[in-house]
Amino acid sequence: MGFLQITKRLFGLRGGQVKGYRHAARVPDGYRLYAIGDIHGRYDLLRLLLTKIDADAENFEGRAVLVFLGDYVDRGPQSKDVLDFLIDLKDMSSLELVFLLGNHEQTMLDFLANAPASEHWLRYGGLETLASYGVHISSEDLNESSLSRVRSTLRDNLDASHLDFLRRLRLSYEQGDYYFAHAGIRPGIDLSAQILDDLLWIREPFLSSTQDFGRIIVHGHSISEEPVVRRNRIGIDTGAFASGRLTALVLEGEERRFLATL
Repeated sequence: MGFLQITKRLFGLRGGQVKGYRHAARVPDGYRLYAIGDIHGRYDLLRLLLTKIDADAENFEGRAVLVFLGDYVDRGPQSKDVLDFLIDLKDMSSLELVFLLGNHEQTMLDFLANAPASEHWLRYGGLETLASYGVHISSEDLNESSLSRVRSTLRDNLDASHLDFLRRLRLSYEQGDYYFAHAGIRPGIDLSAQILDDLLWIREPFLSSTQDFGRIIVHGHSISEEPVVRRNRIGIDTGAFASGRLTALVLEGEERRFLATL
């Protein structure tokens, strides 16, 4: 049994019906949406998954949109390569591209701006990103003097196009009955009033909420071995940097399915 058949059996995806909603969640006619979870410096997996998406979309005659859910950098070894590729992809892809901001990109920007406590970025994935830009330092050598040097060297080594890309990332995207954000949303708050910290960082009370959010929230940020499908959310961060599985959700009409590198 193939991966798509397994996930459909596991999560009951036939027809895209979402129990408890007034109707089956759907995207507008003529659209096909692809959403890719957290990449985290795995350029190799990104290339592989995009090959599968390109093949899947090849004969689609409607409007195909590819949404990246953020966390392009950190943890994996190829953050610079990932950003290089995504920037070039805007000129190469036949799909419409939407790039969302993840908490790791925001923390990288905070580090570059010398924001308070931004050195924590280095301790949860930033060291790997630095290395991909040719800046090498160990966690044992971090101090006020070395942080200043590292920040200055990263600014020198960071392509202007990369900084521009990071600064232009979106917080959310909506289409049909779906709302896309990196981490999720704050329950009880209208989607139009969500704030940056929640869109980038939230786990609870979002993950355990059974509230009808008005749209299905498609998100990454919280790692699971398989895609997580609930009546009000779909999580597709499958821990690519460690697992080797980078996952994409495919939405068309009322149908949902998945593509993945494993």
